[in-house]
Amino acid sequence: MAIEREDVCILIPTLNEVLTIGPLIQDFREMGFSHIFVIDGNSTDGTVQAAEAAGARVVRQTGKGKGTAIIEAFSLIDDPYILMLDGDGTYAPADADRMLAPLAEGADHVIGDRLTACDEGALTRLNRFGNHVINVLFKWAHGAYLQDILSGYRAFTQESLDRLKLKETGFEIETEIAVEVVRNDLKVVVIPVSYCERPGTPTKLHPFRDGYKIIRTIYRLAKVANPLFYFGLIGMLLTVAGGLLGVYVVYEWFQNIERIPMTILTVLLIMAGLMITMFGLLGDLFLAFHRETTQELKKVREELESLKGKME
Repeated sequence: MAIEREDVCILIPTLNEVLTIGPLIQDFREMGFSHIFVIDGNSTDGTVQAAEAAGARVVRQTGKGKGTAIIEAFSLIDDPYILMLDGDGTYAPADADRMLAPLAEGADHVIGDRLTACDEGALTRLNRFGNHVINVLFKWAHGAYLQDILSGYRAFTQESLDRLKLKETGFEIETEIAVEVVRNDLKVVVIPVSYCERPGTPTKLHPFRDGYKIIRTIYRLAKVANPLFYFGLIGMLLTVAGGLLGVYVVYEWFQNIERIPMTILTVLLIMAGLMITMFGLLGDLFLAFHRETTQELKKVREELESLKGKME
């Protein structure tokens, strides 16, 4: 069953995209999409006026940052389906139907994979390498390989959005969405999409600064989603540090040099590392129990709703 155009909200976060926003909105309108919502980050180049002239509903965000804009926009949308893409002209409206199709077949969330069919020059080698590293780190930390967790082309059902607890204010928002999708065990489909060289203003993402923030977010959010990874990494580093220091202490001892303070520090580091790793193991056990309980409660709720429907 195909999704009707009037049931879809096209969500476009913008910040100084006057060169691309008008044609982008026009393309969607020509395809039959009438609900086009631009959440603007207080642009100063006429983006708002261009979007309104093209027929979009425009709201200026109250805070700063892409994450803040997206979270605020989600709270203002009540359409059954949301298709979100950046306003910089890098994503093609022609891929919209392919992005929405999995939702009609029962998917909760769709990610547009830029890396499979990326135009030459659209991403630098550094960006490609950084994306690959981040996707692998995400798999280690959260147990799922989603191919392109930083993609700005996504489709959601309204029901799935209600289950996402989003707080990130900057470019880390895509990472947090991916974490929440995995944590809530939502059905995810990845669709290869076109990714064009940015025709408008230069990118606002700084590879090293924002890359560090994204990696930090992946690790920080693993504290709840994968405590064994979060605490285990700390425990491993402390244990390895203690082991290396211990090797030095033993070497000095064979040279008839006693390092009493270093010996005590070695023992403390190793014990602390093992204890923190145990915290991770216990946290992982509690998380597994929590997920199992949640699944059982979900089944009971579905059975009650089914029984209620039959009685009515």
